[in-house]
Amino acid sequence: MKKLRRTMLFMPGNNPGMLQNAPILGADAVILDLEDAVSLTEKDAARELVKGAIKTVDYSKVELVVRINPLDTEFGPTDLEAMARVKPDTILVPKATREQLIEADAIITKIEEEEGFEKGSINLFGLIETAYGLETVYDVATATPRLVGLLLGAEDLTSDFGIKRTKESEEISYARNRFSAACRAARIDAIDTPFTDTNDYEGLRLDTMKAKSIGFTGKASINPRQVDTIHSVFNPTEAEIKYAIRVLEARDEAFAKGLGVFSLDGKMIDAPVINRAITTVELAKRLGLIR
Repeated sequence: MKKLRRTMLFMPGNNPGMLQNAPILGADAVILDLEDAVSLTEKDAARELVKGAIKTVDYSKVELVVRINPLDTEFGPTDLEAMARVKPDTILVPKATREQLIEADAIITKIEEEEGFEKGSINLFGLIETAYGLETVYDVATATPRLVGLLLGAEDLTSDFGIKRTKESEEISYARNRFSAACRAARIDAIDTPFTDTNDYEGLRLDTMKAKSIGFTGKASINPRQVDTIHSVFNPTEAEIKYAIRVLEARDEAFAKGLGVFSLDGKMIDAPVINRAITTVELAKRLGLIR
């Protein structure tokens, strides 16, 4: 079954307490961060700390993701090999390019064979956070079957563009649309950039709604307090669930009568509407909102 990634919560890889508590914070996925959250002088120590946490902490109720350092730095290749050998669910490659993901896939495949892990059991995720990455996003999204999603990094992206990052995010509208379309075309998850004002819950809700409306499947977060708000947007509402059930009931009645097309509340119901209804009901069941 495809993993839910409504929320992917960043946790600093050099904080033992946060590594210990990460599984109980309610996010669908936790990202143990070896890159931005860790200073240059602490990189090696953080790598060992995360390795130890993966071996000793029970992360079975969340998707365990490790963000390594960029593969074109002195720390990235060491991070990749060390993390692959302790087998997190997913490895997140920052500033990802198609070539780097193909290379990472080959390295992970070799390590899976050496360690006796099931082939393909370690997923890849990529961060799109440069102008080049955005221009080649579909090529990145289709780099390898091991890649299950991409995450948009707006802070570095706007820096690369030489533009100001704002709370309203109008400056990344084009990037979001292009990114989301590429991920959908590649049939992988599209995860939106974090909302950095951790005290503005209404701003977070509106920003998440904007992302959902253009096809994003989840949103990264930088504080556990953001998780519930993000989930409330990506979870189907009671009204959406009820309407989806009515669509499927009307579909069954129409098919029983040999009708290929039918209407509900005066509106024509076609295959896309039915497919959305199926998706809504399946998600509601997974979340325990209906039986």
